[in-house]
Amino acid sequence: MELCPLIKNILLLDSEGKRIAVKYYSDDWPTNSAKEAFEKAVFAKTQKTNARTDGVNHVDLLTKVNADAEITMFDNYVVVYKFVQDLHFFVTGGENENEIILAAVLQGFFDAVGLLLRGTVDKKEALENLDLILLCLDEIVDGGIILETDANVIAGKVASHSMDAGASLSEQTITQALATAREHLTRSLLK
Repeated sequence: MELCPLIKNILLLDSEGKRIAVKYYSDDWPTNSAKEAFEKAVFAKTQKTNARTDGVNHVDLLTKVNADAEITMFDNYVVVYKFVQDLHFFVTGGENENEIILAAVLQGFFDAVGLLLRGTVDKKEALENLDLILLCLDEIVDGGIILETDANVIAGKVASHSMDAGASLSEQTITQALATAREHLTRSLLK
C-alpha cells in the first residue's frame, strides 16, 4: 500500500484532443504511441460532459471552476478533469487514489495557468507561454509525487524561474549564479 499519493500523468490538450503540454510520471504507458492512445481515449470519453467553463471571465472562472471539475474511472485509473475555452485539463491517478487529492492537483494546475496567462486561458496563449506551463508542471509534481497545489505559490516559483532564466549570468550576482547552477544540476540529477 502506498503512503504517498502518486500522480500518473497531467495532460493539457486542445479542443481536438491534441497535446499542448503533457507530463507522465509512470511507466504505465511505456511508448509515445501508448501515451497518445491514452490521451485520445480519455479525451473521447470526456467529451460529453459538462466540465466546461466557456464564456466566463477569469475572476468568475476561479470561483466557478471547483464545481465544474469532473471525475471518471477510465481503464482502472481515476481521471479528474475540467475544460475552459479550447483547453482540456486532466490529472490521472491509480484506481485507489484519493479523488480529492487529484482534484486539488488539478485545481492548482488550472489556477496557476490562469494566473500565469493573466486570465486569458486559451490555446493561443497556452502555446505562446508553453515554457511557463511546463515549468508549472515541474513545480506541481516531481516523479509522480505532489510538491505543491497552491496556485499562488506555483505561479510565484514559475515567475521567479523565468526571471532567473532571462537574466544573463553576467547580470546575476555570484550568489544568484551559484543558486541557478545548483538548481539546474539538481534538476538534471533528478531526471
